[in-house]
Amino acid sequence: MAKIIGIGNALLDSEFVVDDTQLALSGLTKGNMTLASDSEQAELIGFLSEQGVSASKQASGGSAANSIFAMASLGNETFYACRVGDDANGEWYLADLNKAGIKTATKSVAIGGTTGTCMVLVSPEGERTMQTHLGTSAEINENDIEFEQLVDADWLYLEGYLAMSPSIQDGIAQMRHIASTHQTKVAVSFADPAVVKFGRQGLDNMLGNGVDVVFCNREEALLYTGKDNIADAAKALLKVTKLAVVTNGAMGAMAVYQEGVFNEDNDNNTVMIETPTIGVVTDTNGAGDNFAGGFLYALSQGHDLATCGRLATAVASQVIQQYGARLPIEGYQAIGKQVLNLA
Repeated sequence: MAKIIGIGNALLDSEFVVDDTQLALSGLTKGNMTLASDSEQAELIGFLSEQGVSASKQASGGSAANSIFAMASLGNETFYACRVGDDANGEWYLADLNKAGIKTATKSVAIGGTTGTCMVLVSPEGERTMQTHLGTSAEINENDIEFEQLVDADWLYLEGYLAMSPSIQDGIAQMRHIASTHQTKVAVSFADPAVVKFGRQGLDNMLGNGVDVVFCNREEALLYTGKDNIADAAKALLKVTKLAVVTNGAMGAMAVYQEGVFNEDNDNNTVMIETPTIGVVTDTNGAGDNFAGGFLYALSQGHDLATCGRLATAVASQVIQQYGARLPIEGYQAIGKQVLNLA
């Protein structure tokens, strides 16, 4: 069983179903994540209340946590490093991860801190727009990390949102160094276009002198590379990663790798990944996180890239047909059994 260590923000998600007018009036950038203060988030909650919109669902979230949840549910041994407050929300958040078999550390609890929250606005076509108050997660640092967990880990999974947190940059550099020393592979998820726009220095710190896998969507790939099409952008990403996996919504995804990295016979070292045909898209929150979780699980088990892509799209396509960023554990297991013939 492959062991995967993840690090990211710890957030409690509250989902609100809104129409396009309400979303426009909220002042948020559609499809992006916006950081907010406690008072700014209170203003948004007040605005939604005035519009007669209440939370349709509340759940533990965070981009890397969603990915790790998928990996754990499919069968990986997992550990998640984060920072929560010593409040009821923080206690519930860690218990929710532990219930799924994800190990956490007591040092993840910040005394006197407030657990972060994320308001997820879901528009009619299922697009998610987020406003995040990081709370104590904004102060995540090397003291919140159990570095010894990396010694016997197969993969380290880094959440792009942390590129926007100066306090964790030294910790990420330490994690990358330990990973290199112990031959632990490194995967980075860009997570959001806002990360590429406003956290480029931190993102480059994560990527260092190169990683094993980068997960991103089309917009993020174009922003990072300056290219004007997804194929050129994916190839350009090979300057910083051995494998670039770029998603493109209903158009599918592509996995492009450096020469000699995989013993596969694919034209131009490229695997095209089709998206399953589905009915109505209900909520895209967590789609990319779950795609990455499914893909990395299959990759950690030694499957070829085409199979990794099939599992990733199967998981993501189920997530977007419901409200919320995660499937029930048995949902992941059923998909794994169907795609990979897991027992």
